Amino acid sequence: MIINDPPVLAEVTAAVDAYEVALMTNDVEALDGFFRDAPETVRYGVAENLYGFAQIAAFRIGRSGGSPQRSRLRTEITTFARDFAIANVEFLREGAKHPGRQSQTWIRTENGWKIVSAHVSLLQEGVDQRLSP
Repeated sequence: MIINDPPVLAEVTAAVDAYEVALMTNDVEALDGFFRDAPETVRYGVAENLYGFAQIAAFRIGRSGGSPQRSRLRTEITTFARDFAIANVEFLREGAKHPGRQSQTWIRTENGWKIVSAHVSLLQEGVDQRLSP
């Protein structure tokens, strides 16, 4: 198995970067397009557990104002073979003292790269908060 094949890594990196732009501009249609439209798709957020694409899409529509603005501190992407990748992002929301984390599992589909699992969490006070070097 090839890990981080440069062309595959470039494809996934472009998808992760495009997702970030859509997230920061609250482009709901684009955000929905990044997720695999299937009942098995899961997104755990800071305050919600969403099972299936329908719940994820409903959350986006009902989210007033979109995601809080943030800056990425570090992005780590690993691809496995040609059709599977994991992206991990460490970020800092505007005005926050503690970073957050986002992980996404991406698969190549006939319609391009899609997220099949996502998790977002925020570090709390008192948690070891070693930031990236």
